[in-house]
Amino acid sequence: MLLSMTGYGKALCEIGNKKLTIEIKSLNSKQLDLNTRLPGFYREKEIEVRNLISRRLERGKVDFSLYAEVTGAENNSVINTEIVKNYYLQLSKISNELGIGSKTELLQIIMRLPDVLKTEREELDEGEWKLILDGIEKAMDELIKFRAQEGKALEKDITERTQIILDLLKQVDPLEKQRIIKVRERLRLNLKELSENDEYDENRFEQELIFYIEKLDITEEKIRLANHCEYFINNLGNEENVGKKLGFITQEMGREINTLGSKANDSDMQKLVIKMKDELEKIKEQLLNVL
Repeated sequence: MLLSMTGYGKALCEIGNKKLTIEIKSLNSKQLDLNTRLPGFYREKEIEVRNLISRRLERGKVDFSLYAEVTGAENNSVINTEIVKNYYLQLSKISNELGIGSKTELLQIIMRLPDVLKTEREELDEGEWKLILDGIEKAMDELIKFRAQEGKALEKDITERTQIILDLLKQVDPLEKQRIIKVRERLRLNLKELSENDEYDENRFEQELIFYIEKLDITEEKIRLANHCEYFINNLGNEENVGKKLGFITQEMGREINTLGSKANDSDMQKLVIKMKDELEKIKEQLLNVL
């Protein structure tokens, strides 16, 4: 089954007074390019999240986001009583000595001083983290499902374009036979123009013609290109994560098409070769997004 590298997955979790939103997006990339965004409370689990995602998604430019929204009353800030008392005693003493200010205003001043409020951070509960991991798995399931849907469309398009190349290759056969006749006549006319008495050695002419035609022979190229195309189509649906392999096969297809073009020596055949190159380039563009 062909998989695209483009995908999107989302999962929601409600844990206690927190509502968590998990989003994973992926685009095409040669390797795994993973970017993660987690709230500070879960930052210690970043490596675990990265390992989990890399095992399942393998390739692509992946953006992972975990958003936390507090749905209930929560206050982790606690007044540091001892520091408040200490501040109050010191400021009261200074106020009495100087005979200024009201003691009722001291509390307002003290609450703005450093270390009066302290934030108590609870340890991350493993049960809560397990629920988050389940949410990450669900989001990845959605993303992989999205990748499979995109992969079906890619497979259909790539198969059709490969078949077009095979159809164009079949159109080369009749042109190849006509090309030999054209080459023969062109050489004969050129030879007559160079000959003073319009006479030449027919046997030598046939030998040179055979040598010339052998240099232009494209039988092997046609066979290899047809085999590469069939092999390419067979690998489309037989394996997972086959994008790189398909890319290597298209390189071989390109070599055979280029050799056909260099040996064509015929305008009609060159037109077919150009059409093949056009379809192959479109296939390569699609393969950039295949996992």
